[in-house]
Amino acid sequence: MPLGTLNREPPPFFRQGPSALSKLAVCSAMAVLLMVADARFKVMQPLRVVVASAMYPVQWLAMRPVAAVAAVSHYFSSVNAAQTARDEAQGLRITQSQRVNQVEQLLLENERLRKLMGMRDRTQSVAHPAQVIYDAADPYTRKVVIDRGMADAIAMGSPVVDELGVVGQVTRVYPLVSEVTLLTDRDHAIPVLNTRTGARGVAFGDMTTHADAMELRYMAANADVAVGDLLTTSGVDGVYPPGLPVARIEKIERRVDTVFARIYCLPIAQLAGTGHVMVIDPITTQVPARPPVEPVGKVGRNRVSK
Repeated sequence: MPLGTLNREPPPFFRQGPSALSKLAVCSAMAVLLMVADARFKVMQPLRVVVASAMYPVQWLAMRPVAAVAAVSHYFSSVNAAQTARDEAQGLRITQSQRVNQVEQLLLENERLRKLMGMRDRTQSVAHPAQVIYDAADPYTRKVVIDRGMADAIAMGSPVVDELGVVGQVTRVYPLVSEVTLLTDRDHAIPVLNTRTGARGVAFGDMTTHADAMELRYMAANADVAVGDLLTTSGVDGVYPPGLPVARIEKIERRVDTVFARIYCLPIAQLAGTGHVMVIDPITTQVPARPPVEPVGKVGRNRVSK
């Protein structure tokens, strides 16, 4: 066979094709071209729509277990929250209904008594807003210091209240600040009235059971006192206006060997965390003075002369 007729090309098995660098250059150019074309002319948008439509059923099936678990968890949490809200709403409704009935009954009773006895309306007390600066340094007493003093016309013995009830009483007055003895101080006493029974008593500070507690003393062992009774100021001391919330009875101990019962109370006011208070002028400053009493001898001579 002549040499010129031989096929000098390599067999297909040994054909290498373009080099790797050439392939990289071509692919990079095509990628850049596609990115520029997609960014400017959105040429790949139809392909994205087709791929997204084809993959949506797969994604939907993959998310079904997760959605089912989330739905079950949300259902149980919603049921628990709804039951809790229902119980709270029912309890609040009952409490508000009782308070409305009590308020209406008390207003009607007060109006009848005032009309019957010709009592004048209760005088409004003058109040001074104040802020608690710090607690007293003595750890064995329950006292705080407020930023009002003689310069603000604060009087000795003035009641101090917050938005919930009685906090204490002003025991020392300085030019710019005043010292307030809290209800739970062991040396503090306040006349109170049981709103349920109308019985009067005296509540003393008592820190033996709690850090902020009181004790209703000198009540007979068979007295009509129940846990939960509300104690308010009676107004008989001439210092506290009547009707201010003081404490609520927490525990009662009745013993056979004692005449008086041990009655423990919790103050209604926030004694430990209060920041702003109101200082009320004592009601004795608003009550008119008593008329002068004539001497007995002069009265007798007037009668004889008549």
